[in-house]
Amino acid sequence: MDPQVEKILKLPTKQKLLILALVVVLEAAALVWFLYLPKHQEHQALKAELSKLQSEIDEKTRISSNLPRLKKEYDQLNQELAQALTELPNSKEIPSLLTSITTLGKNAGLDFLIFRPKGESAKDFYAEVPVDISVSGSYHSVANFFAAVSSLPRIVNITNVAFADIKNANNRIMTKVNCLATTFRFLDKKEIKDDKKPASK
Repeated sequence: MDPQVEKILKLPTKQKLLILALVVVLEAAALVWFLYLPKHQEHQALKAELSKLQSEIDEKTRISSNLPRLKKEYDQLNQELAQALTELPNSKEIPSLLTSITTLGKNAGLDFLIFRPKGESAKDFYAEVPVDISVSGSYHSVANFFAAVSSLPRIVNITNVAFADIKNANNRIMTKVNCLATTFRFLDKKEIKDDKKPASK
C-alpha cells in the first residue's frame, strides 16, 4: 500500500474527516469552476440573445400591425399631392389658364382694358405668375368675375383691387377695376437646380 495512504489511515478520525471534507470541497470547487460557471455564462448569453430577438420580433410585429394605417396615410398623401398638382399648373398650362381668366371676364360682361403678364418670381419649388388686369363693366359683372376666378380648379389670387370711375348708367353702377391676378406653377427639376446655382462672378 502507498505509504502516504497508510499515513492518512493512521491519523485520528477527526483529521481523516477533515481531509475528506477538504477533498470534497476541492472537487466541488473544481466542478463549479470548470463545468457550472462556463455553462451558466453560456446560458446567460443565450438568455440575453433571446431577449434581444424577442424585442426585434415585438418591434417588427408592431410595425406590421401599423402597416395598413401607414399605407392608408401614404395613399392619402398621394391623393393630396395629386390635388396640389391640379391646382398648380406647369409652364405649358399657364397660357391656357390665362386664356380661361380672360374668357371668364368676358362671359361676366367685362371689357378688358389691360391684361399684362409680369415677370415670374421663383420660390422654393414653385413660381408666382402675376398679371396686371384692368377691366371695365358693371359692379355686378366684376363680382361675378371674381367669384368665377375663385371657382377655378387652379389657384388664382386677386389682390390690389382698386375701383375707379364709378358712375351710374341706366340704373347700373359702372366701374373700372385695376387688380393683380397671381397664379402659381411648379418649377421643374432643372429650374430648381438652376435657381440653386451660385451666381457667376
